[in-house]
Amino acid sequence: MKAIDVHSHLSTLEGSIQYSDEVRKGMEAYYRFKTTYKTEDEMVQDFKEADVKGLIIAWDGEHNLGTPKVPNDYVAKLCDKYPDVFIGGWCCVDPWKGKMAVQEIERSIKELRMMGVKFQGIAQAFFPDDPMMYPIYETIVALKVPVMFHTGTTGIGAGSPGGGGFKLKYTRPIPHFDDVAADFPKMKIIMAHYGWPWQDEQIAVLLHKTNVHCELSGWSPRYFTDSFKKEVAGRLQDKFMFGTDYPVLSPQRLISDYEQLGLKTEVLEKVLYKNALQILNLKV
Repeated sequence: MKAIDVHSHLSTLEGSIQYSDEVRKGMEAYYRFKTTYKTEDEMVQDFKEADVKGLIIAWDGEHNLGTPKVPNDYVAKLCDKYPDVFIGGWCCVDPWKGKMAVQEIERSIKELRMMGVKFQGIAQAFFPDDPMMYPIYETIVALKVPVMFHTGTTGIGAGSPGGGGFKLKYTRPIPHFDDVAADFPKMKIIMAHYGWPWQDEQIAVLLHKTNVHCELSGWSPRYFTDSFKKEVAGRLQDKFMFGTDYPVLSPQRLISDYEQLGLKTEVLEKVLYKNALQILNLKV
């Protein structure tokens, strides 16, 4: 195993997040990829060829997007069907559904055996520190599972007038994630992605809050600032995890980019898989 990809989307038609044609084309231009749909076996083969284990993600943004969700049941089914490749699933709920969201989290963790909860504030249009979220966090704390939040900019809506109506303000680390981490010190929080343009705020939160960690999907490390690379290699080396944002970025490309970053072998191993094992309590 070369790496654990803690942030993988699905490339099957049933597992793909549905956007408008305008948003989809903008994302393709932003990430320089072409949307193609694969069978489940073909998708699994992508991970096997890269020698990577994946944590796959469900999706529910019905309130803001008005498009179908990727059911938690489908992600859980894939984890059961391909346990040698998909070693865990992030459940996702639309936070605007209130009590239904809480109930779905409980069902997904207890019955479907999913390993954590994932939110995308820009697409779902909510602030992490909105009081409506706090009953959800109380549930997550009680279930003793991690929660992952999208951080920084997004390819969703990129390159379109008004960004397709998507607002970047929802994913700024300070005050939003910092406040949540302070109010819920027992909740393990994962900031997803390199949080540009607020990567320095991201570093500050990681330094200040021991219950906050970061996974680096969606970006090649070649684009990290020198100060951020220094943190990955230095005092915060135990906080960072590898992720791809598959299928828009391939594991092979990103692993190669990390190998060329000049990290010490022991630090590279931490980023690629050892930190994930410890932070997320994974069994491989």
